[in-house]
This record gives sequence, structure tokens and C-alpha cells, in this order.
Amino acid sequence: MSSSGAIVVAATFVWLGMVLAISFMEAPLKFRAPGVTVPLGLGIGRIVFRALNAAELVWAVLVIVAVAIGSWAGVTVPIAAGVACGALALQLVGVRPVLTRRSDHILAGEEAPRSRAHLAYVALEVVKVIALLWLGMAVLAAS
Repeated sequence: MSSSGAIVVAATFVWLGMVLAISFMEAPLKFRAPGVTVPLGLGIGRIVFRALNAAELVWAVLVIVAVAIGSWAGVTVPIAAGVACGALALQLVGVRPVLTRRSDHILAGEEAPRSRAHLAYVALEVVKVIALLWLGMAVLAAS
């Protein structure tokens, strides 16, 4: 495996693990903990997801650079990387601002209408997980 391939595999699977652990385990479980209110859970979630998204940006840049300098047979690796990075970009630019505004209202003690933005974020997380699995397996299969 080339050094760019090793970087893509490592970054991809670390990124995937972080998304699975936080988005699909920590986020839903925190609201089941005793004493965790919706405002408290939202406050914790904002901090955790801000940190996750910052780390994801680092992994995405690393993947993009390694894919760009690597030599790949076919277009599978670049497309899978593009789908994962595109899902992240949509979350950060299109969905997170909407979720932040809603949580701002709730944390200020206001009533906020239900939003489909959370469902959009989760759908993009699923797309990202699939794309990261696809990317990691494609690079491993090419080695």
C-alpha cells in the first residue's frame, strides 16, 4: 500500500469511528442519563458536536490531500471521498446553523417549533458513514 493509501485508510477509519461513537452512541444516550434535561443535553451536545466537526474537518482535509496526491485506478476512491466530504460540508454549512438557531432559542427558555433539520443532519451522518466505509474498503481493496 502506498503512503497516500495508508493515510487515507487511517484517516477514514478514525473519522468513521468518531462519527459512530458520537453521533450514534453518545448523542442519543446522553438524554437517557438521570438528571439530564433537554437544555443540559443540548448544551453538552453543542460542545461535543463542535469538537467532533472540528476533528472531522482535519480528517477531511487529510483525506482530500492524500486522495489528491495518490494514484488510484478508477474513480471509486475520489468519488467516495467526495461523498463523505460533501456530506460533512452540507452538515456544516446547511444544517448546523439551523440547529444552532433552534438550540439558541431553547437554551434561552423559549419555545421552538420542531425542526426537520435534525433529521437532515442524521440522514447526512448515515450518508457519511456509508461513504467512509466505501472509501476505506475501496482503498484496502486496491492495495
